[in-house]
Amino acid sequence: MLDRVRSLFLGPNRFYYVSTSILLVWMFVLDTNDLSVQYRLYTELADLKAEHEYYRHKLKELKQERAAVMGNPALLEKYAREKYFMKRPSEDVFVIVDQENQPIEK
Repeated sequence: MLDRVRSLFLGPNRFYYVSTSILLVWMFVLDTNDLSVQYRLYTELADLKAEHEYYRHKLKELKQERAAVMGNPALLEKYAREKYFMKRPSEDVFVIVDQENQPIEK
């Protein structure tokens, strides 16, 4: 096996084997876009795609919530009181939450 590898680099076509080996080492190890950089960029792209899907889903939920709130004045007042702690000038607002920090509905 070692003789076979040695014959490749010392045989008549050694220029091609040596130059191809140098090129491969340069591309996979020494270049600014080597394998580690490509892997990091690939994982970053996957994370960004997942984040994009999360925000797309969140946007859909917010649009549904907005449509429900804008059509019902009582629900609009409840939403403003719970989410933004809005209140009338003469009253105090207390939001009671459970263990997961979700408001408890009456």
